[in-house]
Amino acid sequence: MQVKAHVFITGRVQGVYFRYKTRCEAKKYGVTGWVRNLPDGRVEAIFNGNKENVDKLIAFVGKGPSGAKVRDVDVKWQEYSGEFEDFEICY
Repeated sequence: MQVKAHVFITGRVQGVYFRYKTRCEAKKYGVTGWVRNLPDGRVEAIFNGNKENVDKLIAFVGKGPSGAKVRDVDVKWQEYSGEFEDFEICY
C-alpha cells in the first residue's frame, strides 16, 4: 500500500545533519519526497512510498542521527500523491 506522510519533528534537530541523514535513509528505503528546516527550529518532511518503508523512515526521524535530541514527531497521513521522483533536501 502506498502512503504519504507529512511529518514535523521537534527538538534539537537542526545543525546535526538531520536533513542529510534523513535523505540517506529515504533513499535506502526507496521513499520519495523532501525534508527542510523551519524557521521555528523544527524539521518538516514529506514521505511518499510503501507504508512499511515510510514507517521505517518515521521511526528513524523519531530518533534522528547522533547529536539530535528528538522531542516529538507529528505525523499527518495524507492521500498518496506519487508526485515526487526522488528525495530532496529543500533550502
